[in-house]
Amino acid sequence: MHTHHPGEVTRMTQTVAVLGTGKIGEALLSGMIRAGWPASALLVTTRRADRAAELRTRYGVDAVTNADAAKRADTLILAVKPQDMDRLLDELAPHTSADRLVISAAAGITTATIENRLPPGTPVVRVMPNTPVLVDEGMSVISGGSHATAGHLAHTEEIFGGVGKTLRVPESQQDAATALSGSGPAYFYFLVEAMTDAGILLGLPRAQAHDLIVQAAIGAAVMLRDSGEHPVKLREAVTSPAGTTINAIRELENHGVRAALIAALEAARDRSRELASGNG
Repeated sequence: MHTHHPGEVTRMTQTVAVLGTGKIGEALLSGMIRAGWPASALLVTTRRADRAAELRTRYGVDAVTNADAAKRADTLILAVKPQDMDRLLDELAPHTSADRLVISAAAGITTATIENRLPPGTPVVRVMPNTPVLVDEGMSVISGGSHATAGHLAHTEEIFGGVGKTLRVPESQQDAATALSGSGPAYFYFLVEAMTDAGILLGLPRAQAHDLIVQAAIGAAVMLRDSGEHPVKLREAVTSPAGTTINAIRELENHGVRAALIAALEAARDRSRELASGNG
């Protein structure tokens, strides 16, 4: 059973609406239900009627219009694509008031942009989740706008904590966080893909090469998370004198892999800035 903790009573009387319930929105919805939110306190909005019916059947939640959600919910989670945000804010603005919490999960859109479109004083929190929220291993990076209180940030953490970890950063660091965390899983997929190809070159069947590398990645990730050791320490523990690992590391250094990663993350950060300033 879900154990009740302080703040639960206020939370249970809160109505939360997920606006634009795609994959990420649905992951949040299912995370909230698993964490003990009653379906009766949750609303969803979707573009298509069949999708609304699907969510209603799967979770027992009410599917409503954006305007309805704005009227009824205490917390609005804007989970639409960045290019759909303008239209959504137009629909919400006439029906919201400054006592609503607005959480935006749209990449690159600042809290100031959203605040300017909603009633004065509306608290806005910006969150950048990444796709492993789909398997409850996400990282959601949270920044408060000018009217967001500690309570608003805690409430946001509670919602997104159902699908992984959360981290608060000042909004000025959101572009850097996007480069590391939002895009982050893709870098690991890219490395796994490349190392699987290397395994095939070394004579292993693809499926075996894939399984070996994926488990190495999972094992390494869990050791990084649970051992509390610096990555250099963990790497040194695998690297014996004149052994196989140090020969591989020398080649990685020869090919400038560290420099390539730094340049790659800088490029991702710069692109995030460009998108945020509207030069998409």
